[in-house]
Amino acid sequence: MRALVLREPGQAEIATVSEPVLTPNHLLLKVRMVGFCGSDLNSFRGRNPLVSFPRIPGHEVSATIVEGSRNPALAAGVDVTLSPYTSCGHCPSCRRGRPNACQFNETLGVQRDGAATEYIVVPPERIYPAKLNLKELCLVEPLTVGFHAVARGQVTAEDTVAVLGCGGVGLGAVAASGFRGAKTIAIDRDDEKLNTARAAGATHSINTTREELHPRLAELTGGRGPDVIIEAIGLPETFRSAVEEVAFTGRVVYIGYAKELVAYETRLFVQKELDILGSRNALPEDFREVIRMLEEHRFPVDDAVSSIVTMNEAPRALAAWSENPARVKKIMMHMD
Repeated sequence: MRALVLREPGQAEIATVSEPVLTPNHLLLKVRMVGFCGSDLNSFRGRNPLVSFPRIPGHEVSATIVEGSRNPALAAGVDVTLSPYTSCGHCPSCRRGRPNACQFNETLGVQRDGAATEYIVVPPERIYPAKLNLKELCLVEPLTVGFHAVARGQVTAEDTVAVLGCGGVGLGAVAASGFRGAKTIAIDRDDEKLNTARAAGATHSINTTREELHPRLAELTGGRGPDVIIEAIGLPETFRSAVEEVAFTGRVVYIGYAKELVAYETRLFVQKELDILGSRNALPEDFREVIRMLEEHRFPVDDAVSSIVTMNEAPRALAAWSENPARVKKIMMHMD
């Protein structure tokens, strides 16, 4: 069967690979569409330390069941999406009921070959059927990451939430916050991303190239600061801003990775008595909540996707994205 393969940094090609072997208690899926996010771009560039070459990417998936189970919801012909993570069941995270942060997780397309192939084999507990089209199914997984961050922040309709960064992950956090009824402030440097964030549920937006962050947040929160700040950029200055701008006894949730050391004024941790939380991957309840939102047509699906390409076009699309990443929101590869 054919697959998209990252041979080495900056080189992607279409290759022939072995078909997967269907093992007991697994389902055979025909892959219909695969989405690419920022981590895939880093893999293509050779900047993802968890990826070795060659590697088949792909962890945002819509597929059709070819050989299913006795469960009618997972019968042959049903369109599904899936969770790309593994969990060992024995590490501290798994034993605490948080397998999304499994110490030994292997994500499709990262530590193991992904779904940018014609067929894959997946255990049924990782599969989510839904009444969604292929593009919507392909958006479920990337949105769950932001939804999990909002769940970590215990966001309710009584909260004011600020999201730093409205790329793919931040957009999911904006949508999740809005879906829970919170007053949601989207923060970015790109008007197009902010417009999409408003369509996804943001009640206010701040473009930091034109407005100073602190006085604008003070204006929007009556001087108190947001109850929750979600950081989805990964820069030292935004890591610090989250702590500086959040309200007293507020919650800070970090999704982004800072690629440099971050220096803090730790006095604020104690003085404000902050809850500072990390957020990684997603749980089954996050998948179900995203599916419910998409089934209610409360997300701007078309605005969130830059282009849909064929498998043959994918290597050129990845190279063009690498040359000009700011112009791309999300690329999807149609396998049909």
